[in-house]
Amino acid sequence: MARWDPVTGPHDGPAGHEGGLAYGIQLPVQSQSALYAEPWEAGAGPADLVAVARAADRAGFAYVACCDHVAIPRRLADAMGTVWYDPVATLAHLAAVTARVRLLSHVAVVGLRHPLLTAKQYATLDHLSGGRLVLGVGAGHVPEEFEALGADFRQRGSVLDETIDALRAALGPQEFPSHHGKRYDFEDLGQRPRPAQPRVPLWVGGSSPAAVRRAALKGDGWLPQGDPRDRLPARIDRIRRLREEAGRDTPFTVGAITEPLYVGDPAWDVGRRTLTGPPRRLAASLRAYRAMGVNQIQVRFRCRDRTELTDQIAAFGAEVAPHLRDTH
Repeated sequence: MARWDPVTGPHDGPAGHEGGLAYGIQLPVQSQSALYAEPWEAGAGPADLVAVARAADRAGFAYVACCDHVAIPRRLADAMGTVWYDPVATLAHLAAVTARVRLLSHVAVVGLRHPLLTAKQYATLDHLSGGRLVLGVGAGHVPEEFEALGADFRQRGSVLDETIDALRAALGPQEFPSHHGKRYDFEDLGQRPRPAQPRVPLWVGGSSPAAVRRAALKGDGWLPQGDPRDRLPARIDRIRRLREEAGRDTPFTVGAITEPLYVGDPAWDVGRRTLTGPPRRLAASLRAYRAMGVNQIQVRFRCRDRTELTDQIAAFGAEVAPHLRDTH
C-alpha cells in the first residue's frame, strides 16, 4: 500500500487512491466573485477569515486556500468583484492563528511578478509557518491586469513554464540559487530565509490542455478549475500517461473541486446542484472522486452566515470525513 500524506497524497502516481481522500477549502471573504460568494461575505472581514481558518484547522482540513488578483478591470467588476485579498499577506496572517493546516495559493498568478520576488514572499511564508506552504500557480486570464503590471499576457503560458523552473531553483535549498532562461537569468544572489520544507509542493491550476500538460510534467499536483465529474477521468488518465511517458514517478496529487455541499437536510434553498443529506450519504458520493484517482477534494459549503459555515466545517470533519476512507 502506498504511503499516504495529507497533502501530497499516495506516493504511487496520479491514479492511486489508497488510504483516504484529503479535503481542503477555498476560504470565503478573501475573494468575492459573484459566481460563488455568499451574501453575508460582503460585510465580513478579518475576524471572519480567522474564525473559518481556525475551524478548518480543528476539523482536520488539509489546507485553506486563497486566490490571487492584483487589480480587476471595470468591465469585469460586476462578475468578479474587486475584493481579492493578497494571498501572501492573508496566508501569513492565518498561519499565525492556526496550528497544522496547510496554506495553499489557489492560484498565484506568478507570471505577474519576477520569480525572485515570488520566491522571497513564499519562502518567507513557508519559513514563518513552519513548512506549511503549498504553492498553487496558474497562468491568469485578465489581460488588463498583465498590461498594467508590464507582463506579457499573450505569452503567459510560456512565461509560466519558465517561471515554474525558476521558482524550483529559487525555492530550493540553495542560498544562492541560479536560473538561466529566456526571460529570467540570475545567480550569485542570496535569499534568506530559506523555506522550511526541503521541497515546497507546487500544484498547477487550470483545465486547458496546456494546463493539464504543464501540471503533469512540471508540477507536484493538479488543481482543476471546477471540472464536472464526467470530465475528470479522461484528464486524470492523460496526466498519468504524460507522466509515464516522461518517466516521472515522483509523488503527485490530483485535486478536484466538488459540488457545493450542505451536511444534513437544509431548511432553506441551497440550490439544486448542492449535495445534501446525512454524512454517510455525502461521503459515499464524495468517494466517487477517490475511485477516479483523485487524492484531495476542495469543498465549499452553502451558508447564510459565518456561524453556519463554521458549523458545517465542524460537521464535515467530525461526521463526513471518517467515512471518506470507507470502501462500502
